[in-house]
Amino acid sequence: MNKPTQLTPTPAQTVGPFFGYALPYAKDRELLAPGSPGSIRLQGTVYDGAGHPIPDAILEIWQADADGSVPQHTGSLVRDGYTFTGFGRTAVGNAGTFTFTTVNPGPTEAGAAPFIAVAVFARGLMNRLFTRVYLPDDEAALARDRLLSSLDPDRRRTLIARRDPDGGLSWDIRLQGDGETVFLDFSGVEGPST
Repeated sequence: MNKPTQLTPTPAQTVGPFFGYALPYAKDRELLAPGSPGSIRLQGTVYDGAGHPIPDAILEIWQADADGSVPQHTGSLVRDGYTFTGFGRTAVGNAGTFTFTTVNPGPTEAGAAPFIAVAVFARGLMNRLFTRVYLPDDEAALARDRLLSSLDPDRRRTLIARRDPDGGLSWDIRLQGDGETVFLDFSGVEGPST
């Protein structure tokens, strides 16, 4: 039997738009119950390269709690309304908008800039995109942050949220074009050794 000397790769698939069938779950966007002490709203819009809202993306966030501790609780997929697990997922609405109910994350070490890690799934993407959203309040900590200080000031602004009058955060994601959000590449990063 002759074996082929070169195999034809399977065609690539994009990561969407099929999210509505498997990924959303009850209270997925509520890292804690709305109205809970210390709760805030993180909201924004996901835009494509032409500046149009994307109606069928999914966002995931991971973050420290208000004290800067990384939660170790299980139960992210079964919300009890009380346990803060630090993980949330939401589909954007028809106008590309998203909302999470969460807390202001604390710094994970003294003097560090608090941030929320974000993954973006959207049609046309071959892989999810990773980024961060930083709280705008501590300018000294933002200036010391290794990631932010490595960026041109215009690019740095794409990672810093705006504080709303009600204490919430607004932050938009632009996948391409003018004001494109800074995305992170973890492809060469190795995990912990065992």
